[in-house]
Parts: sequence; C-alpha cells; structure tokens
Amino acid sequence: MKVNSNGIGINYAVEGKGPWVVLSHSLACNHSMWDEQADALKRHYRVLRFDTRGHGGSDAPDGAYTLDMLAEDLLGLLDSLSIEETHFVGLSMGGMIGMTFALAHPDRFRSLVLCDTSSRIPAEATPVWEGRIKTAAEQGMEPLVEPTLQRWFTEAFYKSNKAMMKRVGQMIRTTRPAGYIGCCHAIPNINLTDRLGAISCPVQVIVGEQDVGTPVAMSRAIHDAIPGSKLVIIPSASHLSNLEQPELFNKALLSFLSKHG
Repeated sequence: MKVNSNGIGINYAVEGKGPWVVLSHSLACNHSMWDEQADALKRHYRVLRFDTRGHGGSDAPDGAYTLDMLAEDLLGLLDSLSIEETHFVGLSMGGMIGMTFALAHPDRFRSLVLCDTSSRIPAEATPVWEGRIKTAAEQGMEPLVEPTLQRWFTEAFYKSNKAMMKRVGQMIRTTRPAGYIGCCHAIPNINLTDRLGAISCPVQVIVGEQDVGTPVAMSRAIHDAIPGSKLVIIPSASHLSNLEQPELFNKALLSFLSKHG
C-alpha cells in the first residue's frame, strides 16, 4: 500500500491487531528487514512497517535528505493512517529517525526502541560517508553489497548463512542510488546526544555486542543520556542484530513492549 506523505509516496504494510507498533529499517534495506519481528509482534500488536524515503517501494527523489525530512515523512504517514500514538522500533537509520521524531513530536510515541544506532556520528567518519556517496553515484550499488554485508554481520554468521546474505544482499543491491545517496547525506549530520534527556517516553536501547558500524559505546551514550532507559546487549551479533539473533532480539523487544503497552 502507498500513501502520499510530505510530498512523496511512502510504501507501507499493516498486519495484526492491538496497539500500534511502527518498525523503521536500516539504510539500504526495506521493510522486509523486519519479517521475523513482524511475525512475532502481529499476534498482539498492529504492526506498521514502511519503506523510508529512497528505499523499497517508496519514492526516491534526487538530492540530499535530512533526518528532519525523514521524520516528517513518518509524521505524514502516521497522520494518513490516523495513528495518534504508537510504539516505535528503529534500527540504525531507523533509530535516528525515531530519536529525531520523538524530540519533535513528544506526544506521539508510547515507547521508543533504539537498535544498533547512534545519536552522534564523529567528524572523522565524514570521509567514509563521502566515499559511499561517490561509489553509489559513479558505480551503483553493486560494489557496496559485500563490504556492507561483512560490516553488518559477524564473520561466522556471514560465512555460514548464505541464504540470509542473499536476502539482505538483494535489499542492498536494489536500493536506488538516489535514495541511498540522499540518506547518506542525512545520517552523518546527526548530533542529538545532548538533547536526548528531553525524551519522556519509555526507551529501550538494543545493540549487537560485535556491532562495528554503531558500536556498543554509541548505544551506551544514548542509554546514559536518557534517564530510566534500558540497555540490552545481544551476544554474537553485529549491526543487524534483529536478523543475526532474532530470538534474543524478539525476546527483549516483546518483554519491553509488554511492560509499556
């Protein structure tokens, strides 16, 4: 399904019954990244998954995006579906959208789950993001597939789970360069750590113990900045902890939501 939000078409899917839970995916993925979580959640919740601007079935306009823009896309989607209040779960870029949205619209989230994400990107990482933009612009997404998979999963999992690598690799490969580039402009500009104390809803922070993209230290910084937040470290997992350790991830997520539902 698709709605017009903030001037573009946003692709989304809804399943289940109960309180709303919104799932927001990583850069270079789409809403199918959450299949394992949606299957677990839909028994007790009404699950909304959507493709971020530039990804999946959503529109991918040219130009640099901002996190404020992506948060307003989410606002338009929620308003279109008459969702006044929801739990929100975001991983990596999805978590950044969640933090940005929670600060701008504090009355819309019942709870916030921030997974393998960061509230600040160090300046020394800027050349890395510039390099990714250059590669996507000049060569497309194919050269980014294998390096991204190796960064997103532990070495052991990467080597032994070919079906998962094919599944996630296809998401990366089919992300339109304009959308990837647009979001690569947004992500490095996040600088919210000093403002996170203003988030008033319950917060859980989840991170893979071996995440090299957004290491545990970044999740600890978020946890430390939000009074009363809970930190869960998932063993034997890297950046896409929801896919590498779905049982442990789902257990932490469902336990948290049940306490704040």
